[in-house]
Amino acid sequence: MKRWIEDGLFRAVMRNAGYLASGKAAGAILGLLALACAGRGLTPALFGTLMIIHTYANGVGALAKFQTWQFIIRSGTPALLRGDTHVARDTVRFSTGLDLTSGLVGMIGAMLLLPVMARWLGLPHAALLPALLYCTLVPTMTAATPTGTLRMLDRFDLIASQQVVTPALRAAGAVLAFLTHAGFGAFVATWYVADLAGDLVLWALAARELRRRDMLSAFRPGLLGVARRLPGAWGFVWTTNVAHSIYAAWGPLSNLVVASALGPAAAGLFKIAATLVDSTTKPADLLSRGFYPEIMRLDPASRDPWRLGLRLGLLSACVGVGLVLLIMLGGAPVIGALFGHRYVAAAGLLQIMAWSVAISTAAFPLESLLYMVGRQKAALAAQACATLAYLPLLDWLTRREGLSGAGYAVLIGTALNACLMLLPTLQSYHARRATDRHAPLGLAA
Repeated sequence: MKRWIEDGLFRAVMRNAGYLASGKAAGAILGLLALACAGRGLTPALFGTLMIIHTYANGVGALAKFQTWQFIIRSGTPALLRGDTHVARDTVRFSTGLDLTSGLVGMIGAMLLLPVMARWLGLPHAALLPALLYCTLVPTMTAATPTGTLRMLDRFDLIASQQVVTPALRAAGAVLAFLTHAGFGAFVATWYVADLAGDLVLWALAARELRRRDMLSAFRPGLLGVARRLPGAWGFVWTTNVAHSIYAAWGPLSNLVVASALGPAAAGLFKIAATLVDSTTKPADLLSRGFYPEIMRLDPASRDPWRLGLRLGLLSACVGVGLVLLIMLGGAPVIGALFGHRYVAAAGLLQIMAWSVAISTAAFPLESLLYMVGRQKAALAAQACATLAYLPLLDWLTRREGLSGAGYAVLIGTALNACLMLLPTLQSYHARRATDRHAPLGLAA
């Protein structure tokens, strides 16, 4: 470990992850407070309906979203390192235009599909109008340009501060709605305002940093004309869009499948378990956000990015196992204390899903390494195959075994995704060694 800490790359990733952790830790606590107030202030059926409205918009946004932040880091970061601000500006302009276009298309599609999907989702007729209004958030939900801009400019501290905005506003509104017995409409409004405000703050912070560097014109949208000056832009964004749409939609679609199989109340229980599991995977998520920008500054033919990925994967796996043990011991008491005895039934599901934490945290470097060597199509194929197997399995096991079946499906799907991602990563590493005669990869190298 001493040798790891002496590695400047390792320290850089841990520093950036530390910035993000400072915001995520507070955000996770505030998010749980908001959920707890909603769970106690609403009936299980209304709580589930609130989660369906939120996850529907998130799910559509995830499907429509282009991972423009990855494109900005891949093209804009090297351009800035060599002093080419014109290419960096074009990268952000193209990403801005793509975000705006996909966001508007996603919003219109979500509104048109909602009346058709409402019956399948178990959404009450009275909740249809709030759900339609909530779909207007899709354009801001799909925007990844401001995040990519701040990462390109190495302002992880600003991203950390912004991460508190949405959960803080959501928690404040939820507490107020709970104490005043304001009802279902107040909770929907709280979730809406908090999401919108958080997204707008992120855009404002990114604009301020661009202005400081005399690059504010980068937020002027551009699409077809700008793309012609960026070779390979369309191929990269389409591949990563599909791959990350699959990944980002995994959670919302899972909740919707459970809702269709077991109803809104069960969907609420599944959402509680999934939220707690998601909270425990944040350390790996934070490491990933710091890992990808760093390896894009490295030579893929060298040992450095692969060694860094192995070290961070092992470290993250150890943390993941510790988190699983904590969930096993404290899951039921935490759910009972936060949400009330009506939701303790989610504890058994949580214990099953907990093992997916160890798997996903250990595997987090794989996707970034594949993007580094230009094998984003392999990452897409892995995620697509895993999802195509997971969703039917989730529906079948949920209808057969109830919520326990949903938990086992999540565990199997996570393991399958990690295995399918590992295979092309190992192939890429061995291909690198075929042309590079350095010493083999090792922990102490």
